[in-house]
This record gives sequence, structure tokens and C-alpha cells, in this order.
Amino acid sequence: MELSIEFMIVIFLIGFIGSYISGMLGIGGSIIKYPMLLYIPSLFGLAAFSAHEVSGISAVQVLFATIGGVWAYRKGGFLNKQLILYMGSSILVGSFIGGFGSRLMTGDAINFVYGVLALIAAAMMFIPKKGIDDVAFDQVRFNKPLASVLALIVGIGAGIVGAAGAFLLVPIMLVVLKIPTRMTIASSLAITFISSIGSTVGKVTTGQVEYLPAAIMIVASLIASPLGANAGKKVNATVLQVILAVLIVGTAIKIWLDILA
Repeated sequence: MELSIEFMIVIFLIGFIGSYISGMLGIGGSIIKYPMLLYIPSLFGLAAFSAHEVSGISAVQVLFATIGGVWAYRKGGFLNKQLILYMGSSILVGSFIGGFGSRLMTGDAINFVYGVLALIAAAMMFIPKKGIDDVAFDQVRFNKPLASVLALIVGIGAGIVGAAGAFLLVPIMLVVLKIPTRMTIASSLAITFISSIGSTVGKVTTGQVEYLPAAIMIVASLIASPLGANAGKKVNATVLQVILAVLIVGTAIKIWLDILA
């Protein structure tokens, strides 16, 4: 793929904006960057990526975006180590299976899986989450077998689309496991980092990654993700939930309009 200066600037801005939002909301950012990479370059008359290329670039980029976010949340008791261990190990297995198996799927099939995941996540964000932020961090308890099984399922689907699954993990942690919002955001970034290892290995070993655009996205991620995470610490928890819900719903609508068209 031939890269012009204009093309590199657009890719960098997509990576920066997406990573800032992902750091703030505790997601890897693929729910934002997947549609941005798929649609924005062509809007500027630049070379368009295929669904396979977008999922490959997203997988690699998320690996680095989450490192920056976790680093920013490392202090303050935001990271739940048990949650990260149980869900992280399960999602790593699932994401490798999905990432490796995605080479057998068509671009339309990958977009369909992404649309289904986004639809489920969008629906879950509108389920009431009252009282979860009243629990002290050191008093948080959760169903470990359920957390592991859900993380495995999310990992398989997320590995297919080159995401790390945080846009599904966050609603599950908030709604099903009843984890406080800020702990969810911090811990999901750590789980997403583990997940992205599996999906990245799957995408790289099957030749689905465009390395130069991925490198540009990585640089943008390492700059923007910690900035977003620090901003997220200062924003009201309910506001963070509303922003995430709007992003997920908007993305789900756009993806499904394209699938049905």
C-alpha cells in the first residue's frame, strides 16, 4: 500500500483520537477505530483498507494503547488483580482462537461479527447499573467461573474482528459482575492488553497486518492513551458510562446500516 503524507496524517489522527477516548473509557479503542479506519481514509479520497487489514491494524494498535492506559491507572487501587487474572487468562485463549480462525472468514463475515458484538454491547449499556459505585474497592466480589466463561466467549468474537473486546467487557463487568465504574475502566484496560496479545499473534501469523499504518497508530496510541486515562480519572462515573453508551450505539447503527445495505 502506497502511503502519502496526507494518508499518514489521517491515520495518526484516527489513532490519536481513538486512543484518547479509549484511555478515558477503559476500552482498547477498536469499537471506535475499526469504523474510522474502514470509512475515513476513503472520505478523503485516500486508499481504503479491507476489513481484514483494518482488523489486523486494530489488533496491533490496541496492544500498545492499553499499555499506556494501564500505566496511568497503576496507582490508586483501581486495578482488581483477581478480575484481571480470571478474565485475562480466559480472554487470551479466546482471542487467539478468534484471531487465528478469522483468516478463514470473508470481509463481510468479519463485519457481521463486529455488528453483532456492537449490538449486544449497546443493549447492555442501557441496563440500569444502580449502586455499583457505592461499593468500596477492597469490598468488591464477583462470580469467578462466570467471569471466566464470559471472557472466553468475548475473546473469540473479539479476536475475529481484531478488537480486544473491551467494548463488550465493560458492559459485562458493570451489568453482570457489578464492578464499580472506575475499577471496571482500569481493570478492563489490563484485561484488554492480555486479550490483544492473542489477537495480535493470530493476525500477524496469518499475514493480516499492514505494518506501516500499524506503526503510525502505535505512536499515536502511546501519546494519547495516558492522556485520556488521566482525563477519565477526573470525569464523573455516570458521565463516563453515558459517553461509552453513545459511542457503542452510534457504531452499532453505522455497522448495521452498512451490513443491511
